[in-house]
Amino acid sequence: MSADQLTTTITDLYRSLGDRQAFDAHLHPDLTFWESDADGLLSGLGALDDLRDRRATRAAGTPPLSVAPEHLHADAWGDTGLVRYVLRARFADARPDECFRVTDVLRRGAGTWRIVHHHAEAVR
Repeated sequence: MSADQLTTTITDLYRSLGDRQAFDAHLHPDLTFWESDADGLLSGLGALDDLRDRRATRAAGTPPLSVAPEHLHADAWGDTGLVRYVLRARFADARPDECFRVTDVLRRGAGTWRIVHHHAEAVR
């Protein structure tokens, strides 16, 4: 049951993309994260907002048609969970899909799972 809850949490996370408040509800406020376009380990929602703002200034072309996780593999041990997946962004124009290998560590509290660590690496 918990593994299914974990994959549902990740699927719901990306369904809420574009709604920052709904997206961030899936994240622990003190999360840590690695991203391919960041220089080092980042920590907290403030750092995530800074990264989002930098990305927005560099954005070129139309946004993706969809961003969705694929090939999800989840494990849960009590109130700790781990989900590994490929995140695929699809575009309407001739650009190829962008893919990322992702690992999320989640913790359950008050009946909900929240991401406490996120690691995303661009696949070239």
